[in-house]
Amino acid sequence: MTSSPLDILLEYQADWVRDDARFKIGVWARQTGKSFSTAGESVTDCLTRKTTWVTLSAGERQALEWMLKAREWAEAYKISLANYEELRDGAEALLKSAEITWPNGSRLIAIPANPATARGYSANLTLDEFAFHENPDAIWRAIYPSISNPLKGEFKLRIVSTPNGLGNKFHDLWSKPNKYSKHLITIRDAVAKGLPLNIEDLREGLDDPEGWAQEYECEFLDAASVLLPYELIATCESGEISLSVSDDYWTTSSQAPAVIGIDFGRKRDLTVAWTLERVANMGITKEVLELAKMPTPQQVDILRPRITKSKRVCLDYTGPGIGLGDYLVKEFGEWDPTAHKFGKIELCTFTVGLKREIFSKLRMAFEQGAVRIPANRTIREDLHSMARVTTKNGEVTYRAPHTEDGHADRCTALALAVRAIGSPGGMTGSSVSMQPHARATGGMPRNVGAMV
Repeated sequence: MTSSPLDILLEYQADWVRDDARFKIGVWARQTGKSFSTAGESVTDCLTRKTTWVTLSAGERQALEWMLKAREWAEAYKISLANYEELRDGAEALLKSAEITWPNGSRLIAIPANPATARGYSANLTLDEFAFHENPDAIWRAIYPSISNPLKGEFKLRIVSTPNGLGNKFHDLWSKPNKYSKHLITIRDAVAKGLPLNIEDLREGLDDPEGWAQEYECEFLDAASVLLPYELIATCESGEISLSVSDDYWTTSSQAPAVIGIDFGRKRDLTVAWTLERVANMGITKEVLELAKMPTPQQVDILRPRITKSKRVCLDYTGPGIGLGDYLVKEFGEWDPTAHKFGKIELCTFTVGLKREIFSKLRMAFEQGAVRIPANRTIREDLHSMARVTTKNGEVTYRAPHTEDGHADRCTALALAVRAIGSPGGMTGSSVSMQPHARATGGMPRNVGAMV
């Protein structure tokens, strides 16, 4: 009996691939092989007949990861690609599309999803992690006519995602009666059908009951939306801004005040120190420093000249950041006007309230064009990964997934830098329109910035 690459699929993955229904939707837990399975189906179909498949993913990183899985399927089939191409306006510009052309003329296209890119295709369609698209309702309105028009052919539609709250288009399509073939794969279903994971170790490592219920048990709980859409990020990007400055910058004086936001990581996540400098009414990025898996004393040695130059530093004082914060306060002094402390370091404990404040003000800064950031693919994806989440009881918080590139560490560092800009002595009076935060109000001297 001749073996097939499809034989490597687990039972529930094979059920998905071999289900030939025209309209198919799957609610799958994280780490169960959604992209692997949808890529396997698309590649198999492309190699079986001349056709075109388009996949819309939640972002550029996800689109390229999906395409990587498609190329792995091609290797499994021992079929060489006729061509592979990534289309961008520039080396660091947002991906427009990635495309595989097969020897038989079939095409496989992956796109970071937004309503504009969703238009114009007549092809079989996969909506990958559809619940996490920037605007799934608008995307649905844009793409559905192209797959349902009988004059353009009978195309297939595949929709897969982990739940991302109630009331969005993905939830509607899954929960309402319709003609879709439906596949539900919780983490327990996947393990029962061969996925080699230890469920209890995974749940303990996540340490987030609501996140576990939604992302692994496939319960529809929170409603989320992207904090910084690609189009908004693009308005503040500049090709003239680099990720770093010369060492001389930190040892010489300059008229423009500098502030820093630091998101500290020791083992799993990055430490990111984002420096903004006030130029006219703008917060201009001078450096985005990334330190990975580096001992804390070594990190302090690198951060010291940067903090010395800066007017204000906002530091993530949560988890591993507590030790670093205590050390830096001892050397540079704490900023806490309510306790009559006017040093450089503000210790920012990441409560729900603080998250609401710093990330909403980060969004405001982008909307007002009050920051300038490098045009950089990694930074763009990091900023785009942060989501605004509304829980069942109406509480708003912010959340980002862990990826190989971090945990929205750059986004958090920039939000902290924008907070520092709003502090007296940081960027008072700028068009960022952020007044001194709550802790810095109430009897604080107007000239406190001159004290530091």
